[in-house]
Parts: sequence; C-alpha cells; structure tokens
Amino acid sequence: MNPPEIIKSKTIAEICRGEDNPRNSEGDFAVLKNGNILFAYSRYRGTTNEDHDPCDIAGMISRDGGDSFEHLPKLLIKAEEHNTLNIMSVSFMRLEDGTLCIFYLAKFGASSAYYMRRVLDEDALTLGEAEVCVETRDDIYYVVNNCRVFKFPDGRLVVPAARHEIFERNGEKTCTYFGTCQFFVSDKNGRNWSPLSDVIEMPNPARSETGLQEPGIALLPDGRLYAYFRTDRCFQFEAFSSDGGKSWSTPVPSVFTAPESPMLITKNPFTGIYYALWNPVPNYNGRLTEKEWCHAGRYPFVMAQSEDGENFSDFICIEDVPEHGYCYPAVLFTGKKEMLISYCCGGKEDGKCLTKTRIKKITLR
Repeated sequence: MNPPEIIKSKTIAEICRGEDNPRNSEGDFAVLKNGNILFAYSRYRGTTNEDHDPCDIAGMISRDGGDSFEHLPKLLIKAEEHNTLNIMSVSFMRLEDGTLCIFYLAKFGASSAYYMRRVLDEDALTLGEAEVCVETRDDIYYVVNNCRVFKFPDGRLVVPAARHEIFERNGEKTCTYFGTCQFFVSDKNGRNWSPLSDVIEMPNPARSETGLQEPGIALLPDGRLYAYFRTDRCFQFEAFSSDGGKSWSTPVPSVFTAPESPMLITKNPFTGIYYALWNPVPNYNGRLTEKEWCHAGRYPFVMAQSEDGENFSDFICIEDVPEHGYCYPAVLFTGKKEMLISYCCGGKEDGKCLTKTRIKKITLR
C-alpha cells in the first residue's frame, strides 16, 4: 500500500505551559451527541511536571468540526475529588447504549493507582460517580496510556495495562521501571471488570531495562487481536491472539523501529484503513538521547497506513523539528479524509517534550 499523502495540515491549538501550569499532556477526543468535539487532557499544576506530580483533567471544546478549540471555563475533573494529587491519561469510549464514558488513572504516589471510569453528561459536561475498573494490588502497579480503551464488536471494553512490581526502598514503597502486561475486559455496560489474559512477558527479560510498557491493542480484519508494546530494544514489540485475547503469542520485535516511546495504531471507521503513529528512530548509533531529555529521542513523528493492520506502507513525516519530542498521540477521524491528532510537542524552550500539547487537523488525499 502506498504511504498516506497529506494535502493539508494545520495546527489548530497549542496548549502551552504557564503560571501554575508546568505541563499539558496525554489527551483524547470524543464527539458529543450535538456534534461538538471534546478534547480532555492532563493539566499539571504547581511548579513541577513529573508523572506523579499534581495534575487534574482539563477540557477544550470545538463547535466547528475541529477547526478551532476553546478551553472549558472550569476543570473537567479535579484530583481532589479522589483525595489525591494526580489524575491523568484520558481515554473516551461510547458504550453500546450510547453512553459516553471517560477513563483515567488516579494515582496515589508511586505504589498505588486505580483506573477509573465515569459517565459524562454530554449537555452539561458534568460527570457521574467514579467507578474503579482496574485496581492496584499490594504487589502490582498498573499503568494505562491515553487513547487506549478498546471496544470489541460485541460491546465489551478492553483496557491494556502495563504491570510494574511494587517493592520497598528506603522504607517507602515504589514500583519497578520494568514492565509486563495484562489486559482487562468488562461486560457490555463497561462494568464488572476482570482479567482477560494471563500476564504477557518479554522474552529474555535480562536483556531489557523496560520490559514491555505502554501496551496498545487493535482488532485485525480476520478476527485476531494485535498488541504492541514500548520497549528499549530499538523496536516496538508485537504479539497476536486468536482466541479473543485470552492467550497471546510470545512478544517479538515488530517492523516498527522506535526509541522508548509509545505507538498508536488506530482504524478509520469511515474507510477501514489502519494508521500507525510513532517515532521511527531508536536510540542507537551514537544518538545520545539520554543527554537530551527535552526530546528523549522522540522525533521525528511519523504515520503509515495499512489495509489489514499488519502490512504497513512506508511512513510520512508529521513533525521533525530537531530538539523537540513528539509522543502520546490521540486520533479522531472526522471523515474519510480528515483526522484530528493530538500529541506532546515540547522542545528545549519548553523544558521537555511533555510540557506542551498540539492539536493538528490533517486532510489526506
């Protein structure tokens, strides 16, 4: 298949850091019943911007099909509603009955996190009671990326979660950087969550510091499930399931070369074409990304397409400004040829890539 061809690309919004707002990152889109588009994202507060620092969820609204966005007058969700300092990493999903739900992580330090679900009132943009989908165990800490909740054709939802073991250091509990993965499934109402799969592990784990991190999932046309994982092995790893996600093949390197950065594979519902978005240049051959935390090796930012979700075209470049990093994308298709993409895009002037988020509207030929 030929690479996608971009005939128009326009930056719609940039959410930059500011006073008492050191980072804006990891978002997702939802189309409301009235046709408006809601974008929600992790809005940090205070003066620090590490993953466990104070963070709420803010929102922006578009009333013109994604040609412009304006900030909501108040935060969508405050961390204090969960008696914690940090909530982040948004995913939206509409249930079979039409109900729109928002999912996010509620973190309680480095050793406890819950994956939450709330129903969204689309007219008033208010939220129902929080419900726990995936709960941290005494020995395991779960992480779920933005734009990651997946829906089976029968309406059940799947959450792909990275698993990090909890241990004690200097009298405090924390979690390991090394990850394994496990998928969780709900009923058709987005409730009654349970493990879908056994734990998925990287082969030869002694050769990796990251293991398998930040998993994603896609349904292939032949009914198999395709899972992909961030690693430090210069590739995204991949695994397949032929039984609905209960068992998986051994994860192996895919065709997607990459640094330690997440990938997103998503399907255009208007055309059935799959799109992959990722950073194709891994950390090797003298690329000293450990000294450039502003981008962490996460450039350029590219996109490829596929008819079957397995065999992808050559990629085209979306962003390639040196000393900037592009990561944690979310995609909303607004038609056969149009898509909204959000992603972190910070550079040296921003401190690091996670501090600023961009929304771009792309028209494909």
